[in-house]
This record gives sequence, C-alpha cells and structure tokens, in this order.
Amino acid sequence: MRLGQRWNWFGTALRVHDRYGELNGNELAASVTLSAFLSIFPLMLVALAVVGFFSSGNSHLARDLISNFGLHGTGADALREAIDKAQESRKAASIVGLIGLLWSGLGVVAAVQYAINTVWQAKGRGLKDKARGLAWLAGAGVVFAASFGLTAGLAYLPAVLAPIGIVLGLAVDVGLWLWTMRVMANRDVGWRPLVPGAIVGSIGLEVLKLAGSIYVPRVVNSASALYGSIGIVFAVLAWLLLFGRLLVYANVVNVVRWEEDNGTITAEIELPRIPGIVIAHMTRSGEAIPVPSSDRDHAGVARSS
Repeated sequence: MRLGQRWNWFGTALRVHDRYGELNGNELAASVTLSAFLSIFPLMLVALAVVGFFSSGNSHLARDLISNFGLHGTGADALREAIDKAQESRKAASIVGLIGLLWSGLGVVAAVQYAINTVWQAKGRGLKDKARGLAWLAGAGVVFAASFGLTAGLAYLPAVLAPIGIVLGLAVDVGLWLWTMRVMANRDVGWRPLVPGAIVGSIGLEVLKLAGSIYVPRVVNSASALYGSIGIVFAVLAWLLLFGRLLVYANVVNVVRWEEDNGTITAEIELPRIPGIVIAHMTRSGEAIPVPSSDRDHAGVARSS
C-alpha cells in the first residue's frame, strides 16, 4: 500500500498484522488462554487461603472487597460465600493450592514459550525450558503482583502525582515484557531488539488492566444475573483471550522489526508429496499454498505423477 510506503510505522503495522494471521496467531493466543484459565483454579485456592487467614480476624473484609470490586447481586453473594468457606478450609486450601499452582503455572510457561518460539520460528530447548520457566514463574509472580498493586494504588494518589504513577506502572510492565521475551524465546538477539514489542505489550497490558478494573466487574454482575456463576467464567475468559492475543502481537512486532533491520533467509522444507499438486509458496507457519489448477494448465506446468 502507498500509505505503508510513505509512513514506515504504518507499513510495519501492516506487516505485523499480516504475519499474525500467517502464523495463526489466534490459535497461539487460545493455547495461552486455556493454560492461563486452568491455572486460575489453584490460584483461587491460594487466594482464598490468604483471604481466609485475613478474614478470620476482620469481620468487615467481605463487605470491603465487595465494595471495592463494585459487585452486587449474585456476584456479591458468590464472593461472600467464598470468603466464609475460606475461613473454614484455609489450611488445606493453601497446601493444595500451592501444589496445583506450581503444576498449572508450568503449563502456562510452556504455552507462552511455545507461542514465542513459534513467532520466532524456533524450536524449544527441552529441560532447559523447564528450568528457565521455573525462574521466570517465580519472578513473574512478584512483578505481576507489583504491577497490579501499583495500578490499584493510582486511585489513591493526588491528581498531581497521577502521571508519575502511570510512568512507574509502564516501567514495571516494560521490564516484565523484556524479561519474558528474553528468557522464554530460544533466540538470543539481545535486549535492544525486544524493546519495541515490550513497549507495545506494556501499553496493551495497562489498557487491559484498566478495562479489567472497570469493565469486568460490570460484566460479572450482568452475566451473573443472566447465567449465574458461569457468567464470571465468560468475563475471565474474555480478558485472558485478549491478553493471549496481546502476547502474540507484541512478539510479532519484535520479529518483524528484526527482519526489517537484518533481513531474512530462505530454507528448504520437506512436505508430503501429493500427486497432481504443485506448490506455489510456503507460509511462515509451514503451510503449503498450491498453484491453482487453472494457472498450472494455462502456464503449461507439468503435474506431479
């Protein structure tokens, strides 16, 4: 397109969008979404255990949480009942939750590694990925908690200091994305080439967190009124799906920018031989695009026998 040739950033955006589709980005994002969703259940056990310990000495905790989240109706009743149950089973929930959280967390790490390596067209490293995943998981939990806590704390800052809080939040997010992209990918390109994707990811994550703090509670309330507890699942899945797509897009930005600066190479690939099929070209995901039969006949291309 002429606009892509006139404005480099617009041309890059078009190439990122095309590459995302060529790599089946939605399917990659869905795998991350599913793994993250499954990890929510042990995470909820750990969270309930923590809430159970705190609520045993604070009779107003349930009311405060319901007010802060803006819940009412079925959603508020579900949270109140969960806190009551947490007080009764906080010890068992903490042990089972921590074990399940570690197990499911490794599943999330594997899905993220697969998505990033697929974007870079790289192969995994086996046991080394497991070791790197454990290190990433430990640090990411701390950074995620700090990031979400910082976002929540912005509401209590004076209006004059609000921009400072936003800058700090973005800085934390950029650091998290840089670390994730460097540790997870089986491509050592240094730190600097990962900065564009980290910036895109951090801005997108801040938008998702803001939407989550405002929009998700409303969705939970309305969906809970229509579908009951399953409505909460819909809201969480929608948020996680957007996050999965953001993860893939941010890494595609890095790969496209790297290729713009360093170029590409062409490699041969083996495919199952199908009689009568002539391959026109390959996609970046390894899909073979055949030459239409009308074009082959018109050009006099011999069919495979």
